[in-house]
Amino acid sequence: MGDKTERDGLALVERLNGAGHALAEKLIAPDDIYRLREVVSRWIADPGIDVIITTGGTGMTGRDSTPEAIRPLLDKELEGIGELFRWLSYRDIKTSTVASRALGGVANGTYIFCLPGSTGACRTGWDEIIGPQLDYRNRPCNMVELMPRLTES
Repeated sequence: MGDKTERDGLALVERLNGAGHALAEKLIAPDDIYRLREVVSRWIADPGIDVIITTGGTGMTGRDSTPEAIRPLLDKELEGIGELFRWLSYRDIKTSTVASRALGGVANGTYIFCLPGSTGACRTGWDEIIGPQLDYRNRPCNMVELMPRLTES
């Protein structure tokens, strides 16, 4: 389990570094709603962190609780993130994508993306959703252009 989780995270780290982003922190949190909320809340409150990406805990087993942990922290849920992720995943895993509860949102001006815990899911999430949206050159629009305005009234 640890090796697999580590590979998922490394796939994301490689991609964000390759795109010129800086990694503030990487950790493996236990499958505990309150511990996950504590960690993510700390990152949300940190003005130096603009984006949080989690991997794992978005399935249907009893241990999968990332959406339940994160959703209450969001100021706004971006439903299109999960919808688009499932649409893109369908190409590779067909109807198994219905078990994915990928999630996206904004909290305190910080973008949050919760991806399934597989290397393929991390690649799809970054390559086809997150990476392009964190690139100011992506048109017709991107999330980077909205960052300074997320917390404005």
